[in-house]
Amino acid sequence: MSLPSGTGAGARVVLSSLDHLREVLDGVVLPLDVASAEEARTDRAEVLDQLTDYVIPRYAQLEAPLLAVVGGSTGAGKSTLVNALLRDRVSAASAIRPTTRRPLLVHHPDDASWFGDDRILPGLARVTLAPGAEPPVTGDGAHGELELRASAELPAGLALLDAPDIDSVVAENRQLANQLLAAADLWVFVTTAARYGDAIPWALLTEAAARRIVIAVVLDRVPAGVSAEVRQDLAARLDEEGLGRAPLFVIPETAFDAAGLLPADDVAALRGWLHGIAADAGSRASVARQTLGGAVDAALTRASRVGDGARGQVGALVSLSAQVDDAYAQAHQRLMAATADGAMLRGEVLARWQEFVGTGEFFRSVEAQVGRLRDRVTSFFRGTPAPAEQVEVAIETGLQTLLVAEAARAAADVDHAWRLEPGARAVLARATAALTPEDQLVEQAADQVRGWQGDLLSMVRAEGADKRFTARMLSFGVNGLAIALMVVIFASTAGLTGAEVAIAGGTAVVAQKLLEAVFGDDAVRKMAKAARTDLHRRAGEFLAAQADAYRGALQTLEIDPDAPDRVAAAVTGVRAARRAEAGL
Repeated sequence: MSLPSGTGAGARVVLSSLDHLREVLDGVVLPLDVASAEEARTDRAEVLDQLTDYVIPRYAQLEAPLLAVVGGSTGAGKSTLVNALLRDRVSAASAIRPTTRRPLLVHHPDDASWFGDDRILPGLARVTLAPGAEPPVTGDGAHGELELRASAELPAGLALLDAPDIDSVVAENRQLANQLLAAADLWVFVTTAARYGDAIPWALLTEAAARRIVIAVVLDRVPAGVSAEVRQDLAARLDEEGLGRAPLFVIPETAFDAAGLLPADDVAALRGWLHGIAADAGSRASVARQTLGGAVDAALTRASRVGDGARGQVGALVSLSAQVDDAYAQAHQRLMAATADGAMLRGEVLARWQEFVGTGEFFRSVEAQVGRLRDRVTSFFRGTPAPAEQVEVAIETGLQTLLVAEAARAAADVDHAWRLEPGARAVLARATAALTPEDQLVEQAADQVRGWQGDLLSMVRAEGADKRFTARMLSFGVNGLAIALMVVIFASTAGLTGAEVAIAGGTAVVAQKLLEAVFGDDAVRKMAKAARTDLHRRAGEFLAAQADAYRGALQTLEIDPDAPDRVAAAVTGVRAARRAEAGL
């Protein structure tokens, strides 16, 4: 950003704050299609364009030539008017619509240096045409270009920019027209007797009034006999919109002169008004300051709306994140509850445990003689029980199935919740694509269960390392004790009914007393607590790994939770700098 010599400290602070606002807005992302997103995206793009194209360069160089944009509806005669003002065919005029695709900027020869670089409209490549060159026929590929011409018919200190139609059927033309109007110091707004009541022109005129833009209105192609009536009606409408002080120029429906231009007398009043502004440095500065002040105020208002839009993005992100957290937290809770309410002792696990410890006769003898349980259990385990591995495999399979089922249910819950959220469909598709395939999910669940069983076995070995327990350990078997500890952890009968309660209850008694016979009450409680904590941790890690697909998809959105506050602070900074510059 260049600063002219003599720029005061206050202006420098304002420029710095405007640059900071532009930087902050440039970093705002609005990827989620929530209710406020589309408006916020439009505001962000247009504020960034205006800050870059007009506000910052104009604030830095108030002495630069004024830029008057000639804009209006399709077929209003903008290019014809520019040609008439310059008394030369510099802009292509045609009955084929749209005519103007590449905007044309005409300046005095002495002002070439102000427009040849990217001081204003830096996004448009410069194409310089020699004086007297025929207006080129440009195609759709010229939207990113700005045509430059020098003309001595224009006074120094003023440039004219012939813009595309504001209501063009070509979307790029409409967008470019709005961008150029936002970069102007003053508007020459062209409409016709037949179309001055159209909605699109009035929307722009209303915006011009709100932004305090210096504007002249040209009523073109007015048929003879209705000039006074049409002028009076348009003047009344302008007054209603707060533009009653805007000069209104009427150009009659007339034939071109021998040079193919509107007669000089028909555009003399407008030409005189433009030349009058350009001739006086004070008038130029007044126009620039008025339009600039309105542009800054409008930019700050829209920037605040961008901040609101960013806040909506953060709120949506928090909501989506919370839905992931809730779904997987509930899955974790259900999983841990299922390992503590006796449900794990159903079916295959219970059958394999019964085979491991004996028949129903064994349980009845245990119930009758709990006082002599240690000796009876010791005698039993010196026999030939069914392999412990069968119980271990049954537990592994049950836990693995439970983990996979809860992960799938959590994913389904997130899928359902996100489909109800506006704008979450695209991020849901990315998350779904990143979910672990089913075969890998099953293997990951098996790894966690096997890891847990291995840790539990190591804990039993470590607890029995004292020589006092060696004989009992050898008698019962380390694997058998580890399995008994698993049964104790799963043994609550809250989830069982009827005969299952009695069987599971007996199972729990045998396992508990068996462990107490070897390790003692306190050690069994500590081991059970530690094993359950380890299971809780591993289940959490497993589910968290699956939730990462959703969290990762949200992270790719790059939504900054601090963006709303940064935008608000930047807007406040500009306002404070402007008040300080004005001495308020």
